[in-house]
Amino acid sequence: MRHLCSKPARMHQKWTNWLVFALLSIVWGSSFILMKEGLKAFTPYQVASLRMLFAGLVLLPFAVKAYRKIPKDKMGIVIVSGLVGNFIPAYLFCIAETRIDSALAGILNSLTPLFTILVGVIFYKTQTTTVKILGILIGFIGLTFLLLTGKEMHFDNLSYAGLVLIATILYGINVHTVGRNLKAIGSIQIASVAFSFLILPSAALLFFTGFFDYNFKDPLVIHSILSSAVLGMVGTSMASILFYYLVKKAGILFGSMVTYGIPIVAVVWGLIYGESLAPLQVVCLAVILLGVYIVNRGHLNWRTKQS
Repeated sequence: MRHLCSKPARMHQKWTNWLVFALLSIVWGSSFILMKEGLKAFTPYQVASLRMLFAGLVLLPFAVKAYRKIPKDKMGIVIVSGLVGNFIPAYLFCIAETRIDSALAGILNSLTPLFTILVGVIFYKTQTTTVKILGILIGFIGLTFLLLTGKEMHFDNLSYAGLVLIATILYGINVHTVGRNLKAIGSIQIASVAFSFLILPSAALLFFTGFFDYNFKDPLVIHSILSSAVLGMVGTSMASILFYYLVKKAGILFGSMVTYGIPIVAVVWGLIYGESLAPLQVVCLAVILLGVYIVNRGHLNWRTKQS
């Protein structure tokens, strides 16, 4: 009887996991076009600052309790994690999107798993496999052709695309920093405390960049504020909570599959907003995701052999 009752519960959890997966793909995939919308009235520094400010304010209630549970000797690492894994990448993405399409930024973001593996091998001497190396090579072949097929891809544009790649490297560094130093601390506790520390520097940057001198009755200014607010509250804070829930309920491997959904959503939004996408760029995206898939499969095989 207990077995019969548990089956509907498992099916319900399975459908819930897929629903969260779809929602998370849409939310994170929409972040790139929201940055573009924020940039219609503001500078990239202001859009990124608004994103961090709103994300910190939303997570502040969680941070109040989390402060008591995080050991004092780990607090510095939590702050560094917030800077490396969120604060700096937010500015890099916004600066990059002043010169590249949001769809391209979303595609380049899909390289995060590959850079995470590379950071582990180069800086943390983690072991890898032939399968993982093959996946990384395939992913970077896709990246190379993607940059070569971009419209007007002269050095200036390549350098701005490089800012996104730097952001993905920082994401990889943050994954290893958290994984090696903050294992005993809850993910939501890390995120809430990290973002709460970013409230003051974000507000200071808004002040010194002249944000409060804008005409807040201007419809375009209001539109950009709302876009940046949604980016922070939904695309950053809510998405972090959803991702932690997905990993906890469905596992790391299932959670990592969001990597495949994000660029697809970003490309769709880019096309809706009039950005152009060549068929060869779609092929390059497929090649990159193939590389990510092989890396994930390599990770799964490695875990299986070790167990």
